[in-house]
Amino acid sequence: MNPEMNGGELENHEDKIDYVFKVVVIGDSAVGKTQLLSRFTKNEFCLDSKSTIGVEFQTRTVTIKGKVVKAQIWDTAGQERYRAVTSAYYRGALGAMIVYDITKRPTFDHVARWVEELRAHADNSIVITLIGNKADLMDQRAVSTEDAVEFAEDQGLFFFETSALSGENVEKAFLRLLEEIYGVISKKALEGGDKKSNGADAAVFKGSKIDIISGYDLEISEMKKLSACSC
Repeated sequence: MNPEMNGGELENHEDKIDYVFKVVVIGDSAVGKTQLLSRFTKNEFCLDSKSTIGVEFQTRTVTIKGKVVKAQIWDTAGQERYRAVTSAYYRGALGAMIVYDITKRPTFDHVARWVEELRAHADNSIVITLIGNKADLMDQRAVSTEDAVEFAEDQGLFFFETSALSGENVEKAFLRLLEEIYGVISKKALEGGDKKSNGADAAVFKGSKIDIISGYDLEISEMKKLSACSC
């Protein structure tokens, strides 16, 4: 691990948080998005995990280059019927993970569509990481590492193969994403980017008492209505 990062949760120190980074995790259903979040935020893996309905989020606070950063990571359902609703949750996101299953080729083939959707709804400075999950199932691999690396390089994405089951590369992938976001934010601050052109920066600058969740109360309310009638 980078010596300038501390992956440990910092309990009951909300007043010491320097930045809040919103990250969205997207991709087809059943690729392991929720499991990746659970592994990173709680170091847990649930064998009987159910599909995410609508949007949920988990948090973890880490230290990056001496700054305390709270990662607020949103887990969006991959089912098609939720895509129009979850698109609202891209607003304000500083980072994104697009996840596919290395054992299911269609989930990788759909990555280009997820990239297109993300870039249509998110800030143009968003940091994107491509994740090939379920790396523990190498004997069932349907997507080569070479194909994924080529796509990531072509699209300007970071890339990791991970296993939420074993924990392989999960910590490394999330911390790298957060570090890159910190780099973008620091550069914007140096360039006078604290003018907050589109609201994406409002949740990150030190001294701002921002509750990201409250800005989405309406969408959360609508999501609950949709979830209740779509089961």
